[in-house]
Amino acid sequence: MNCADLRIRLLAMLLIIGMLIGSPTAPAHAAVPTGGTTCHGRFANPITDICWSCLFPLTIGGIGIVSDGQPDIGNPSSPVCYCNNPPRLGISIGFWEPVRMVDVTRTPFCMVGLGGLSLDPGIGAPRGAQVGHDSQTRNSFYQVHWYANPILAWLEVLLDFPCLEQGSLDLAYLTEVDPLWSDDELSAILNPEAVLFANPVAKAACAADCVAASAGFPVASLFWCAGCQGSIYPMTGHVTTHIGGVQASVLLTQRMTAKMHRQLTTFATAGSRGLCGAYPLPIFDKTHYKLQMTYPVPATAKVGSQCCQPYGRTTMLWGSGKSFPVSGEDFGYQIFRKRNCCAGAW
Repeated sequence: MNCADLRIRLLAMLLIIGMLIGSPTAPAHAAVPTGGTTCHGRFANPITDICWSCLFPLTIGGIGIVSDGQPDIGNPSSPVCYCNNPPRLGISIGFWEPVRMVDVTRTPFCMVGLGGLSLDPGIGAPRGAQVGHDSQTRNSFYQVHWYANPILAWLEVLLDFPCLEQGSLDLAYLTEVDPLWSDDELSAILNPEAVLFANPVAKAACAADCVAASAGFPVASLFWCAGCQGSIYPMTGHVTTHIGGVQASVLLTQRMTAKMHRQLTTFATAGSRGLCGAYPLPIFDKTHYKLQMTYPVPATAKVGSQCCQPYGRTTMLWGSGKSFPVSGEDFGYQIFRKRNCCAGAW
């Protein structure tokens, strides 16, 4: 699919969505026209901008085959597996599959991951902003785009391998057309349980999640925490404690992942339940994901043997120098999702 075809497809989809739901508004941000010179981005070069060691560890059952120094979560212990529909006997394989891509942008309809393509569908949307309340407190707001991006499938790296998600690069979700993304109160429709975790005790527990994620993987049971970045709730684009662009964009990437799971537009593929296919997981397990920055600075250099980061890990080390004024204030990430699969006769 060339750039012109993709642009036509995106514009058509946005116009249809706009006619169906109207123009979302948010009192805290003025709606502004899109376009102009504020849209920056770049297509991720699969050769130079993707850290392919993020695919590992590769396991068969509970036995590691290739790790390349990468950490892992649990895998089904038996190397032999069986699925009922359709019936098949196979080998239990585990790896980390690159399947999604995320834009975090200040400019509505700025497709960071599509080379900085700026769309103008005629729909008003809140513009990103940073607001400083004093010398130590700052909050921000960003729009986020969620892409289906099964790189291994559209590159045809592994032909006839049954464990890969099929498809091509495709825009799956834009927060500009979602009225819940810019309204914390309205978002309670999607995540009513958020009120249970808006207290000091629940927030203090996230410190343990930050430590665990920075040392290895986050704590799955602390599902309301986004590790060192803050809280998963509310599932909106408002960052109440903005420390830096990298921290804020990583937080919103985690929120967007949680949101996609809650809306049943993304499914889990890890563990014994994932051997025979993807399954719904409305409260997502953050240990199933890790991310790699692709824009503005592709994070392909390993920091502590890793260039992919589990959700919630501190950005102090790997995020240094990854943000800069003007063209370096929007962000793109490649998402790797844990995949366990029963590879046999299909």
